Amino acid sequence: MNEELQRLNEDESRKKNWKRWGPYLSERQWATVREDYSEQGDTWSYFPHDHARSRAYRWGKDGLLGITDRECRLCFALALWNGQDAILKERLFGLTGPEGNHGEDCKECYYYLDSSPTHSYLKALYKYPQVTFPYDQLVQENRRRGLKLPEYELIDTEVFAKNRYFDVLAEYAKQTPNDVHVRITVANRASESASIVVLPCLWFRNTWTWGLSHEGCSRKPRIWRDTTGNIRTEHETLEPMYFLYEETEEALFTENETNFQRLYGSKNPSIYVKDAFHDYIISGRALACNRNPSGTKMAPVYRVRLGPAQSRTIYLRLVSVADWDGNPRADPGIFDLRQSETDSFYSQLTGVLDKESAIIFRQAAAGLLWSKQFYHYIVKDWLKGDAFEVPPPASRWLGRNHDWLQVYSRDVISMPDKWEYPWFAAWDLAFHMLPFAHLDPKFAKQQLELFLREWYMHPNGQIPAYEFAFADVNPPVHAWAAWRVYKISGSRGARDIDFLESVFHKLLLNFTWWVNRKDTEGNNIFSGGFLGLDNIGVFDRSKPLPTGGYLQQADGTAWMGFYCLTMLSIALELAQTRPVYEDMASKFFEHFVAICESVNTLGGYGSGTKKMGFITIN
Repeated sequence: MNEELQRLNEDESRKKNWKRWGPYLSERQWATVREDYSEQGDTWSYFPHDHARSRAYRWGKDGLLGITDRECRLCFALALWNGQDAILKERLFGLTGPEGNHGEDCKECYYYLDSSPTHSYLKALYKYPQVTFPYDQLVQENRRRGLKLPEYELIDTEVFAKNRYFDVLAEYAKQTPNDVHVRITVANRASESASIVVLPCLWFRNTWTWGLSHEGCSRKPRIWRDTTGNIRTEHETLEPMYFLYEETEEALFTENETNFQRLYGSKNPSIYVKDAFHDYIISGRALACNRNPSGTKMAPVYRVRLGPAQSRTIYLRLVSVADWDGNPRADPGIFDLRQSETDSFYSQLTGVLDKESAIIFRQAAAGLLWSKQFYHYIVKDWLKGDAFEVPPPASRWLGRNHDWLQVYSRDVISMPDKWEYPWFAAWDLAFHMLPFAHLDPKFAKQQLELFLREWYMHPNGQIPAYEFAFADVNPPVHAWAAWRVYKISGSRGARDIDFLESVFHKLLLNFTWWVNRKDTEGNNIFSGGFLGLDNIGVFDRSKPLPTGGYLQQADGTAWMGFYCLTMLSIALELAQTRPVYEDMASKFFEHFVAICESVNTLGGYGSGTKKMGFITIN
């Protein structure tokens, strides 16, 4: 058996926790709904990019080409400085919804190059300009262009002219589930020498300043240099780790806590704050960092001068104290080994494809696997606010997501995009699970079951859409995704019938919600949501029409016909070995016939005439 398949089996059977560490760090935590405590729900303005380096996040973390554990307790990512920028490059920059001439948009060049399903091997690339990063230029020019002109991208600013940039390649290879070797390669692509400062940062997500009492929040963790000179970590729910790195003259320590002085002009509760490395590297403020080698955030500093076409490789290692073999260095050979095993894994999946198609498949798989993210959002706590913070405005209890108090999310979830959409979207996720069924069937089934659980699904049976508005209506594709994953992930006679039966029962709740809530007149014509045209429309179809009246949608009705046929297929499959489901099969068949009859005969005209006001969509 291929070694990666063996790791998947070991993880699924809980023999070894191979997926504990992965690319679960978001690319953007700022300006998300979770971090927004404003009265009007203006996420983009409440927590802008300018605050990100100085404010401790409440619900997650972001970083550059980083990794974290599945509960986002201990995080690792890169910080870079080209000697020109006013801030360290710690996270990807992009335009907010109001700033971009076509909405929010990341303005960086980065690439997810490779990943095995267990993330035993990971590779990603970031292209960092050697000249000043054009933050203001990108904002101003996109604002000037308006809707009718193309977006103004980073490459349009000519910061990459004459190849004046660094390629920064991050690779991760696991020796064991809790022994992650890291290789950072920085290459100068210019024809002239250039300098760069590289800070591989290790830090704990801030859970100790909010007055929380649930697991993992009662004691402040720490990172410190022990008496042997090694960097150690301590957290109440994560085993002790060593952070080993190549020798360097500088190692910085601070606390992952908000810089109130910079943001609000008030006194800092902590002497050492989140953005201390900025002050040390860029402003030369030596006292910004803790001279006592301890804190909740640390980074060794590598000041690198590279000639034309030269590169420098830095090795690091994050390993549990229990797994450490006493070697203070990362093993360069583990990267070649894990990459070779990843090659073998994909060759089994792409053997029938031509070379170009196989490359496309693998690149797409890397994008999917890197886009898994730790997602934390407890709606009740978010509405209520935190003990040591200013209470949110009372109006929030009547605002966004106020009627989704059951949502308690603290999971690794497949995201549409970890910068532009760093939150789950239920129907996007359903589509993602079909390719995931080839890569990691267990993960695909777990994800589909997750959104049908009681801490996601509304008591009335609705599946949450996305954090901007859980109550929005997405097309009912969850059943189809579950049916396809069931078939893809096993050969005939060896498929996971228990999974299918489990999701079928919960999908019945969701189907009933559609029937009761989106067919208000009981005529088998369904409406609401951005069903056929995504969210592109002249008005919001989830709200009352601006001119009064009501909307009946051919596309919504077609989706429900599709839902019926999928549930019919599932019921027939279950009935093969469990005859009790035969009645359910006939129920969905009859419901489909009723929908077809309504579409063809409603009002005496059917849905294909102008007189009815809508047409069917084929």
